[in-house]
This record gives sequence, structure tokens and C-alpha cells, in this order.
Amino acid sequence: MMWDFDEIIPREGTGSIKYDLRREIFGNPDVIPMWVADMDFRTPDFILKALETRLAHGIMGYTFRTPEYFSSIATWVLISHGWKIENDWICFSPGIVPALNLCTLAFTRPGDSIIVQPPVYTPFFSAVESHGRNLVINPLREQDGKWVMDFEGLESMVSEKTKMIILSNPHNPVGRAWTEEELRQLAGICLRNNVLILSDEIHSDLVLPGNRHMPVAGLSDEIAEITVTCMAPSKTFNLAGLSTSSVIISNPVLRKYFSNKIEHLHVGYGNIFGTVASVAAYSEGREWLGELLEYIDKNVNLVMDRCRQSIPGIIPVRPEATYMIWLDCRKLGMKGPELSDFFINKAGIGLNEGSQFGHGGEGFMRMNIAAPRSVVEKAMDRLAAAVSGIRQK
Repeated sequence: MMWDFDEIIPREGTGSIKYDLRREIFGNPDVIPMWVADMDFRTPDFILKALETRLAHGIMGYTFRTPEYFSSIATWVLISHGWKIENDWICFSPGIVPALNLCTLAFTRPGDSIIVQPPVYTPFFSAVESHGRNLVINPLREQDGKWVMDFEGLESMVSEKTKMIILSNPHNPVGRAWTEEELRQLAGICLRNNVLILSDEIHSDLVLPGNRHMPVAGLSDEIAEITVTCMAPSKTFNLAGLSTSSVIISNPVLRKYFSNKIEHLHVGYGNIFGTVASVAAYSEGREWLGELLEYIDKNVNLVMDRCRQSIPGIIPVRPEATYMIWLDCRKLGMKGPELSDFFINKAGIGLNEGSQFGHGGEGFMRMNIAAPRSVVEKAMDRLAAAVSGIRQK
């Protein structure tokens, strides 16, 4: 490999949420933190070099996003996902979570209903409820060890007040890379009922070998007309701290609504380094990403094998995408705070407890494995010892 993903980079003392807030979040400063979705891998050298070059200029005044910024995104999306987008479809947002909230404000009104499909990324819920919209839950279903959308349930709960569905594509936390057939079925329901699709595709580049990502808006022009797509280089290239993402909207009316909201709130400038990093990532990052995905896939195999061999009480759901693994811990007989306490104080690992992702998450834990293999191995050793301790009682 050209890049060293085995390198251990101390992150303490950098204001890292993942590391420096362990005592506040877990009550234990010594846990291995494998929760918040950033990676413990060094940001790629070609991005750091681009940032260093810009910093060396010495003036950090007001800037705008150049044509290169937009064309690099459009080229990346076309080559990676086969979706041809125009530069002027791309709107800026200072992050995906802000984009979810901005879209709620731009496209719906207080009292409107918005559907989410849990267990799902927690900010989906607050993006609805924080703005006086009605949250409608259509839970995913477990089917033969795999999580699927409940299309019958979805169609039955759509009403005249339903204005939008927020989709996690690929899905966080269950790791699904939705198939074209599944997305077409979802889109068909939305087309028939005039429901907008807000598709969070921040993990679109993190599709593991044997799977593919399908942008919802890339299915057809008709579907694109009712779809707003959120993408970013932040998860892919470990750039979350640079607060730079894209909202891609082909429908000019929807794009105007969104752009007006950004302008009225004065959050559209972004920052110099987010722009520079985005251009470098999308212009030079393909080979690095290929090696990253190979490495993460081996970490997935490590976790799957260790659970099968020595931790029979935990059944990991193999992810098709993302660098998180959804751990089925229901055989341990613990839920909620008790399960979380077991991982923190018995296993010494800080994960996300499943119930925070909503209906269907109880008894599960989300584990971030975007870390050097030695760290993942250490975590699995701790977990195996802790589970063994339960069995011996």
C-alpha cells in the first residue's frame, strides 16, 4: 500500500470530540473510542499539501468557490456513481446535518409531516422535531439477518400532510447500500404521493467491495425532480472539521428555495480550507480511497471472524457500506444503559448504544472500525474477555 493505515496517531490534546471528551461522554477516559463517525487515519497527504500551499499564501480574506470546486465534484460523482450532474445544481452547505435542517426549513412548513426510517442517524429526528414538523416513523424490518425498508408500511402512512422523507443512502447505522430496485420502489411511492426525497448520501463513497452506491436522483429525470441529494468529502477523506458539503438539486424551483434559505441565514460563505480540501480530495483521491476501502473491508472481516470464533453472544451485521458495524448484542440479555455500561466499564470500549438511533435499535451497538488494525484487534480482545466473563458467572 502507498499509504500507512496502520499508523497510530495520538489525537489527545487536539480538541478531538472522539478522544478528549471521553470522560464527559463515557465517564471513563480510558475507553477505546469507537463511536463518533470520524476516522483515526491521517488525512491524505495530497490534501494536506494543498492546505499547506494555501496557508503559505498568508492572506485569509473573503473568498468564493471557483469553477474548479464545482467541476471537481461533478466529475467525481460521474466517475464514481455514473450520475451526470451540472455544476449549477451544486449548492453549498456547512455540513450535512445543517443541510438536513435547512432543507426542512426550505421545503416544509410547521405542521407538515416528514417520514424517517429508524434505526437511523440521530440528527434525522431533530431535523424534523426542532422545527415544529410532525415526525412520522416507518421502521426498517429485519429479514433473514438483513435490514430492509417496509414499503407497505410506508405507503400506508403517507397522508396529504406528508411532504418529505429523509433517506439514509447508504444507511447509517445498519450499513445497507440500497439496491436500484429498492430505491425505485421508494421513489415510486414518493412520486405517486408528491413526497420530496431528501437523500443523505454522505457515505456514498464508502461502499465496500461487492456492493455499489446508487444515487436516488440518478435513477431518472422524473425522480431527480423530487429529490434533494446531500454529499460531502468529509467522511470519505476524514475532513469533518472543515465543514464543507454539497446539496445537489436539479429542480430549479427547489434549488431556489434552498439557496434563498442559505442566503437569508448568511451561512453560505464556508471556509477557505474546506474549499481547498474538497478540490484536492475530488481531484486526486481515487487511488487513496481504493486502498482505504480495502483496509476497512479487512477490519470488517476481523470483527466478523472474531465474533464468530470467540464472541458468540454478539452477531455483527456485515456492512455493505460505511465504516461502522451494527452489532447485534441481544443474546447478551442486556439493553439500553445496562448494555452501554457493559461496553464502557467491562469491555473498555466506547460505542454508540443502539436505542439512540430510534425504533429497532434496542439491544444493538454501533462500532466505528475506521482505525488502525491493532486498535480494532485490541478492542475485540477486550470485548471477548468481557463476554467470556459473563459466560463464566
